[in-house]
Amino acid sequence: MTDDTPDDGPQNGDTGPQNGDTGERRTESALDPAAAEVLGRTTTDAPLAAVVEKPRTETAIESLRAEGVYDDSRRVRETDAERIALPITEPPTETAVLDVVRQLDPEPRTTDLSDLLAERGWSEAALESIPNSWAVIGSVIQVTVPDGFPDDQDGTREREQGRERKRDRERELGEALLELHGEADSVIADEGIATEGEAGRMREPRTRHLAGERDTETIHTEHGTKYGLDPTAVMFSPGNQAERVRMGERCAPDEHVFDMFAGIGYFTLPMARAGARVTATEINPTAFRYLVENALLNDVSEHVDAYMTDCRDLAGEIDADRVVMGYYGSGGRSDGDTKTEPTTESGTNAESISEHEPHSESEPEPESDPEFTARTDAAHTFLDDALDALVPGGTLHYHEATPETLLWERPIRRVETAIDAAGRTLTELDHRRVKSHSAGVDHVVLDATVE
Repeated sequence: MTDDTPDDGPQNGDTGPQNGDTGERRTESALDPAAAEVLGRTTTDAPLAAVVEKPRTETAIESLRAEGVYDDSRRVRETDAERIALPITEPPTETAVLDVVRQLDPEPRTTDLSDLLAERGWSEAALESIPNSWAVIGSVIQVTVPDGFPDDQDGTREREQGRERKRDRERELGEALLELHGEADSVIADEGIATEGEAGRMREPRTRHLAGERDTETIHTEHGTKYGLDPTAVMFSPGNQAERVRMGERCAPDEHVFDMFAGIGYFTLPMARAGARVTATEINPTAFRYLVENALLNDVSEHVDAYMTDCRDLAGEIDADRVVMGYYGSGGRSDGDTKTEPTTESGTNAESISEHEPHSESEPEPESDPEFTARTDAAHTFLDDALDALVPGGTLHYHEATPETLLWERPIRRVETAIDAAGRTLTELDHRRVKSHSAGVDHVVLDATVE
C-alpha cells in the first residue's frame, strides 16, 4: 500500500497560487512534453487543474471537495504515468498540490452511466437493466451486476454466444464506469460473501474483475481516516460511512473500547483517531493484517491493541467503557420469530458482518435448518460476552439486520433479555437506522448504557 496522506503545504517549494488574478503558478513546470499537449500555462480563461501524484488522487479530491474548489463538471486527466490533473474552480489554499495549470482542452464529465453506454450502441431495452448504484472504494469501483443483465442487444441468446456477449457487455459496463470516474483504476463485480468452507468462515467476498487494472489493493479515505484494503479480499461497505464517523465522534479521549469484530479497522480507526484506547479482535488473517497496517497508516498504533483471535477469548479479561458489536446475521427468522419474516440469503453466511450488504432475497428456510439458524442467530449470541467486557455505566453498540416488520421490537427485546440475564440494569437506550440492508430489512444499531 502507498501512504497518500497530503503534506501540510504545497510541494516543490511552491508557496501557493501566484501571478495575481490568473491563479497560475509561474514555477518551472515538472510536466513532460506529452502533458503539454493537454495542459499548459496561459493567460486565457481556460479552466484550472491541480496536478498531484497518482497515489494521492483520492485524498486530494476529498481535500479539494472539502475546500469547495473541486470541479465535478470536468474529467480527471492523466498528465503522465505518475501524475494526474484534477479539475478545480480556483487555486486551492489548503490542499497540497504539485502545480496549478490551465487545462487547454477540457473534457466535460458525463454524469449519466446510461448516456455513456448509449454512446457505445446499447439499446433502450439493454439500458433498462443496468445498475443504478455502485460504490467507489479508493481507486476501485464495486458494482453489483443485476439479474437479467443483457448479454446482447436484440434479446436473442445462444448459449456459448450469449455467454461471450454477456462478458462483452460487462466489460463495456466496467469501461463506462471507469470513464465516469476518472480517478478510479479498476472495476469489480460484487457477488456477495462466500458461505461455505474456510472462505465462508472468514467472510471472504466473492468478486469478478470487469475492467481496468487487476491490482485492486487501494487506500480508501473518508473524513480523514485512511483504510488500506483489497476489496476482492476483505469486506468494506461505503454505506456505513456515517456510522463510522459517528463512532469517532462518540468516543472520549482515553476511553477503553472493545471492538469485537474489528475487520480492517472499520470502527477501530475513527475511535482511535479520537483518542480512545481500542482493544480490537479479528479472526480473518487478511483483515487482521490490514487492521495492523491501517493503525500504522493513521498513526494510531499506540492507541490500538490488535489480536487475531475470537473475541470471546478476550471478553472476560477486558474492562471496557464502550463495546462495539458491528456484526450481525442475515435478518431472517430465529428465536421463534414469525415465519413470514423476509430473509436475505444471497451473499450472507454464518458470520455476516456489518460491512457487507447482500443484494437479493430468497424464500424463508425451515427453522430446523441448523445452518440457517446459525446465520440468523450469529448477531445476538455474542451479547453475553459483550456484557461481560462492559464496565458498569458503559455503553454497548449492538448492530442487527432487522426486518421492517420487527422494528424496533426484536433488537430491543434481544438486548433487554441479555441484560436481564446478566443481572444488570439498562439505564438508557437509543436506536438508529444505519442503512437499508436488503429488501424489507434494515441495518440498525442500538446504543445501550448498562449499569
